[in-house]
Amino acid sequence: MEVHQEAPPRKSRADAERNRVHILDVAEEFFSEHGVSGAMQDIAKRAGLGPGTLYRHFPTRESLLAALMQARWEELDARRAEIETEPVDPLAALELWLTALGDYVTVFDGLPGPIREALRETTSPLAITCELLVEITGQFLTAAQTAGYARPWVRDRDLVLTVLASKWVSDAQLADEGSADSLRAIMGEGWHMPPAGPSPSRT
Repeated sequence: MEVHQEAPPRKSRADAERNRVHILDVAEEFFSEHGVSGAMQDIAKRAGLGPGTLYRHFPTRESLLAALMQARWEELDARRAEIETEPVDPLAALELWLTALGDYVTVFDGLPGPIREALRETTSPLAITCELLVEITGQFLTAAQTAGYARPWVRDRDLVLTVLASKWVSDAQLADEGSADSLRAIMGEGWHMPPAGPSPSRT
């Protein structure tokens, strides 16, 4: 008599989603402690899951980082909306956005590196997030240029790169607490347009 062995029950979508959320929670904690260069296998171990389960949800480190950044997107987008409604001139609005952007890309040590790579690798899972950052930066930059506060040759992608560069400096061996802000101020003097009349109000 032929005996048919029952196939093991497939995990439900709810189980898979729980695993995904659990991985994201553990990865956020892990990257906060060790930076984005921490081993993926260590994340799986901390989550109590096999590496296969981790890689089924997030095949690469970049895909895991992209999911973590997407989870924080609402907070950044809310800050963008706040800046747009604040009673400040376009130059101040641009600088406020660049500050918010800097906070966003430095939530984990080493994050500016993968984001910088994603700006030129369109196939990276982080690419969509990066393009949105460039697009929003461009909107603030265009307003500042139209008002005569930013030089016309400045590009949105380059401004994003200056933010990444200034944050990268924070991890350099010779850097101190003020290095990142100092470098951004130096870079800012390059793209600021000298006012033709009285200095713009900096509220």
